[in-house]
Amino acid sequence: MDLHSSIHLTNSDIRLRLEESEGRLSPYAARSRMTRGRARSEEPCPMRTEFQRDRDRIIHTKSFRRLMHKTQVFIAPAGDHYRTRLTHTLEVSQIARSIARALSLNEDLTEAISLGHDLGHTPFGHMGEDVLDELYPGGFRHNEQSLRVVEVLENDGRGLNLTWEVRDGILNHSKNWTDILDSGVGLASTLEGQICKIADAVAYINHDIDDAIRAGIIDDSDLPSDVVRLLGGANRERINSLIVDIVGHGQETAAESGGPPDIGMSPAVREAANKLRQFLLKRVYCEAREDAEQARDIICTLYRYFTANAEKLPDEYRLVYGDVERSVVDYISGMTDRYAQEIYNEECSTR
Repeated sequence: MDLHSSIHLTNSDIRLRLEESEGRLSPYAARSRMTRGRARSEEPCPMRTEFQRDRDRIIHTKSFRRLMHKTQVFIAPAGDHYRTRLTHTLEVSQIARSIARALSLNEDLTEAISLGHDLGHTPFGHMGEDVLDELYPGGFRHNEQSLRVVEVLENDGRGLNLTWEVRDGILNHSKNWTDILDSGVGLASTLEGQICKIADAVAYINHDIDDAIRAGIIDDSDLPSDVVRLLGGANRERINSLIVDIVGHGQETAAESGGPPDIGMSPAVREAANKLRQFLLKRVYCEAREDAEQARDIICTLYRYFTANAEKLPDEYRLVYGDVERSVVDYISGMTDRYAQEIYNEECSTR
């Protein structure tokens, strides 16, 4: 046996050991060797499970790197400590992995979904998403665009060929504003995907409050007093309280039913989390949107310009992927805030 063959066999043993270790997880956890597969079959990786492989593919994409320069809430904040779409993604991943680990679910799948859930988000935060949704006849939702990124746009039009479970979690991570646990906009088929959905909310509720205080929009004393008494006043206290409650709720519901844990919150904590979301809507997001009119103008102008001048689109967006407006949406949604501003200045300043 040559050295290369020996190494290959040893590495294959590593993946097999990792797959076997998943046998210690909850019976309701997703298992990589039981994945529903990929759109295109591939030879297994000698060292990584299927979900670990997906996680690594996501991290190495251009779309993931661009999250560093995409706004979370505040447009062009005057400071280096405000969240970006990338830091939000990392916070979601940390929270989701903590919950999955505590409930003996598949941490690798949870991480892959978390890292990929916002790959399709627009520049300029939710303002950019709302504007594209208004302009594009087919509508725009960032969760659907995130799925499009991993299925079509990355890897020169071949996509990442991720497992079904990761794609399902990415598509179904979004929420509406009526209730933090309302699954009316889609519920992931795996518990790991459901964890990503709730971790997304835990992350943005708390870091948006933190950033709003840093920006001087609100003060600690403005937070609802009953919520502070229940969850804590500091960012770390609220996050810890929410994670502990989610884990406790999951353990309790599993014990009561003899079945899978419910990925949710106790009634009191659910009410408190919803109250914080409504507080953000009224006191933070509205004010942030008032400062984003320039961003709205940039997105509108870019959309109209490239729709009328499709030959100006980069080759990678003109080759395939649908009609002109679809290609324009793909191009704009992939832009960073800074790049959108630059293209606006270069291409549209003489409009």
